[in-house]
Amino acid sequence: MKTVLKTMQKKNSGIPSDILPLFEGIILKYEGSGLPSLPPECEIEFFSAMENHLTKEQRFRLYEINGGCKGTGADKARKAFAQEHAGLPLADRLELFMKDCNRGGRVLNDDNTITVTFACTHGYYKRVREKKPFNPPASLQTYFDSCAGGRLYELEQALGIKLRIKSVDTSPLDENPANHVVFTFKIVEKSI
Repeated sequence: MKTVLKTMQKKNSGIPSDILPLFEGIILKYEGSGLPSLPPECEIEFFSAMENHLTKEQRFRLYEINGGCKGTGADKARKAFAQEHAGLPLADRLELFMKDCNRGGRVLNDDNTITVTFACTHGYYKRVREKKPFNPPASLQTYFDSCAGGRLYELEQALGIKLRIKSVDTSPLDENPANHVVFTFKIVEKSI
């Protein structure tokens, strides 16, 4: 949460300065707890404040920079994949990465977007498979909005492109909690 707050405090973050004391106060409240790290309650309160006081677009920009599941140890493999397949058209790289990743579908759309259907092997989906309750730090929508940042990160690294989060559709979960969430990313730059 401290990293997200630092991003929010930057002048070009798009977060109004009059709202920053709310988030700074949440961090300060839990920093003084004497614990070596911020407790889970801090994350719950911080995410809830983001959900209640920021627009979807503001949250998406923050998640693009600080989304979940970054730096999970797969960075070397993704970068190696990007170097090995750099000469291929984006559609081919995407198809190869989809097969390599084996965690859902990815589609390159005609409107310069990529749609990803994804169910991770941990977090929410692990709890669903184990038939255990899952208590996200905010709503499931906000939880998966943050997850979109992780998907964006892996796609950017593996495909050598720059993306923005366009939408996160959690409605498939209403039908069946084990369904994949649908992420859509706008391609901003073809090679990074």
